[in-house]
Parts: sequence; C-alpha cells; structure tokens
Amino acid sequence: MAEEDLQRFLLKVQQLNALVSSLDADPERRRQLASCSDHNAVVQLARSWGYSIGRRWGEPSVESPRRSNLLAEAPSASGQESEEELCSGRDWRLMRISSNGSRSPDGFWYQQTENEWLTLLKGSARLRLEDPEEWIELSVGDQLMLPAGRRHRVERTDADPGTVWLALYWNESPGEYRVHSIV
Repeated sequence: MAEEDLQRFLLKVQQLNALVSSLDADPERRRQLASCSDHNAVVQLARSWGYSIGRRWGEPSVESPRRSNLLAEAPSASGQESEEELCSGRDWRLMRISSNGSRSPDGFWYQQTENEWLTLLKGSARLRLEDPEEWIELSVGDQLMLPAGRRHRVERTDADPGTVWLALYWNESPGEYRVHSIV
C-alpha cells in the first residue's frame, strides 16, 4: 500500500472511531444510523455530522454534481406525501412519490384522466379501489396498473423511513396498452 493510501485508510479508521463514540453519547444519532437502508445513506448521514467515511483507501474522491439515487432523498414529513417529476414527454410523465405515514383525506378519491402504472421501491402501502371494490396491499417490487377514471385512494403508507413509489402517467384511449406479467 502506498503511503498516501495508508494515510487515507488511517484517517477513515479515525473518522469511524469518532463516529462510533458519538453514537454512544447520542441515542438519537444511533437511531438515525440504524434507519439507514444502504451504504450510501450511512455515508451521507455521517457526512452531515462532519465525518468523512465514504472513500475506501486507494479510491479517488468523486462527488456527483447531481443526485440520481431514487431512494436517497429524505422522507416527507410525517403524515405527508411529496411528488417529484423525474422526466416527461408530450403525453406522459414519470414521478417519484415519497409518502410518510400518509393516507388520502377522508372521503377523497383519486379519479385521474390519465392511465397510471406504479411500483413500490421502498416500504409498503394499502390502496382501496372502486368499481369493483378492491383492497390492494403493495410491497417493494409490486406493481399496479390503474386505467384512467378508476377511482382509488391510499389507505396507508409506511411511517418513517416511509414509502417510495415510482409512477408513470400517460394519456391514451382505454384498451390501447398492455401490461406484461413478470413471472
């Protein structure tokens, strides 16, 4: 190992030791760290606390100018939902939806003029559909196709760290789309 790599390695060990010590002194930090779902989330959280633990020895420092991880965003506020348009075209749009213990308001039903295909990237949700009435439980990787006009509502999403949806909306006459099953 080159001396420069050795110095980086030793610095990372020092940073990790200091981070561990801070967890013993602050139970809230320990809870936040435990809620991280992957290495990148841990590195980002540690960075927000002033620790540099992301680089492995021998790796150059690389900072991405823009974030592109669909799961890296902080969850919405408790009981809330937020939407972000990822890309769109003339008759379609792809949205990232973050829900944190949220549900549709009492008596409210979505009834969109667009078709909607959705999948869960994180967490779980329970939907209620009308005509005919159906209750749908969704978990990570599940997908659902909602034709335009199908009334539906969100009955439950996971609380912090929340539920993350990927939703594709498009305008098209009913019957002009096909959904392929994944076996």
